[in-house]
Amino acid sequence: MKILNLTMHNATKEQVEAGVFEPTDKEMVRKLLNFDKIPTKAEIRARANNLREIAEQEEADVVMIGGALFLMSALEEELKARNIKPVYAFSRRVSEDVTNPDGSVTKKTIFKFDGFVEV
Repeated sequence: MKILNLTMHNATKEQVEAGVFEPTDKEMVRKLLNFDKIPTKAEIRARANNLREIAEQEEADVVMIGGALFLMSALEEELKARNIKPVYAFSRRVSEDVTNPDGSVTKKTIFKFDGFVEV
């Protein structure tokens, strides 16, 4: 399965192995997902529409989404209306204790990708 990455971040190695690929114009995706001021409903709808158009241009059947929570429901609706399946990455937070050379311990949290959640 091929999954288009419509998030701000580049896909991890594990996500790429699971079929995630980057859009041709990743910078445009980042621009559409970034907000410098409080958006209007119309702006949210317009950006969701633009992101859906990118998914269509990339011929995606499945899209990994993530970003501003106030945009995601509008984006989900836009994608589903065109039979494009939105999914979210699911990662577990795993804590590890790392012993430093001086004997002190640092707690390190690692995000482990486990799969996708369909909405």
